Amino acid sequence: MQESFWGKDHFSRTFPELNEDVAVDVVVVGAGITGITAAYLIKQTGLTVALVEKGNWGSGETYCTTAHLSYVSDMRLTDLVATYGRDHAQAAWHAGDAAILQIDEIIRRESIECDFQWVPGYLHAASNFDAREMSALRVEASLADELGFSASFQELVPLMNRPGVRFADQAQFHPLKYLAKLVQQIPGEGSYVFEQTEVHAVSDAKVVKAGKHEIRCGYVVVATHVPISGKTGFLKSSVLQTKLAGYNSYVLGARLPSDTAPAALFWDTANPYNYMRVASAEQSDYVIFGGADHKTGQNDDTNQPFQQLEQSLREIWPDALIEDRWSGQVIETHDGLPYIGEIDQGQFVATGFAGNGMTFGTLGAMMARDAVTQIANPWKELFNPHRTTMSKAWNYIKEGVDYPYYMTRDRLMSAQERSPESLHPGEGGILKYNGQKVAAFRDESGALSMLSPVCPHMGCLVHWNAAETTWDCPCHGSRFKCTGEVHAGPAQSPLKELDTSAATRPHS
Repeated sequence: MQESFWGKDHFSRTFPELNEDVAVDVVVVGAGITGITAAYLIKQTGLTVALVEKGNWGSGETYCTTAHLSYVSDMRLTDLVATYGRDHAQAAWHAGDAAILQIDEIIRRESIECDFQWVPGYLHAASNFDAREMSALRVEASLADELGFSASFQELVPLMNRPGVRFADQAQFHPLKYLAKLVQQIPGEGSYVFEQTEVHAVSDAKVVKAGKHEIRCGYVVVATHVPISGKTGFLKSSVLQTKLAGYNSYVLGARLPSDTAPAALFWDTANPYNYMRVASAEQSDYVIFGGADHKTGQNDDTNQPFQQLEQSLREIWPDALIEDRWSGQVIETHDGLPYIGEIDQGQFVATGFAGNGMTFGTLGAMMARDAVTQIANPWKELFNPHRTTMSKAWNYIKEGVDYPYYMTRDRLMSAQERSPESLHPGEGGILKYNGQKVAAFRDESGALSMLSPVCPHMGCLVHWNAAETTWDCPCHGSRFKCTGEVHAGPAQSPLKELDTSAATRPHS
């Protein structure tokens, strides 16, 4: 395997092998983004966890990613709606956005320097587009906007000079810098990280066997890209694998002659499609360009995809200096949605992420935490590994009413299309100021206060409580006075007062 761009940074991989029998609450198998995030989140709940990796952490498909963070799925939104209905399609995209917000929250909580950046994403026409393709992109943009996502059709997408759809609130980061901090938080207090430790069996009694040693546990999370088959649920795991298809995807890393690359993500409408991103804010002259996918093992000339990519890249930047090339594998499912959930009692799998590995991998970790702790998750049925058909009568909002999904929903919903200046005395609301969300309140004397709507506890967006004239957080119950001071915890600090000459944008 050739070295990816992320491998240029050297990370200490010094976790021990399993050399004795241990016991924990949960075993997580696989130390890529799904496994490390799952182990981190599960330990945060107070449970003990053992993260087990057959090689070194971050050395699998996470090492080969291009690290797009996007809720825009490989399957077009119009196709999702046609296949599953509006509620299911909206839920799939909301789930992806929830994962990006989870990454953002962890980065802020742990103060991780990993080149995280909020950027727009562009789905644009391929080079040979026609009027039908332009019409389809218009429909895609309109539907996304109807479902509450910040999307707009553009006649000419930046850099590509082709029609496309602009999606706000996508992101990018350095995955190994991010995971390096997370994996360090796992060992200790009865929890472990084991490298160079390959799991070869999971018994009915929830005993994970690796080499000559065993890990006893109450729950197993399998985060190995393609699920392993333990003794428990062997038949079910084998059946699941028949629904998965592996595709090789190829990547070029190129240095540009000047700082000309916009901070954005790009995908085209070709099949297979090309995708592109700028590596980081600090290295904005470095572009990662990928595509040329084919089914694993079904291309005799594996140099040809790189040649194809180079030709496409030079159509955009003739003078790009190619420094790196690598390939990875993406796993597709039979119906376009990942499989995330329990495959058997006490055994959880997450796979089939297609082109959204960083996003759905994080979502899989969130759902694993919820399964272990028996928290109702609004996407449980949507991504159920045993799904056959989906009920069109599914009430998505009702399913998520008690889940901190409000953090996602409120960040995606547009603020009221009115200015703070229009507020009447005694009135408040989440409004727009210079295109940004603000928590605005006008007191009885007419004085206007402008606050950040981001709850300082865990980063959710507050709601205006007109009856009590308070700002209430729907995630964990914090309440703030109309002028931002803490009225009730768990928040310990007030809502941040904004400079009305330059309001701070949360993520809208």
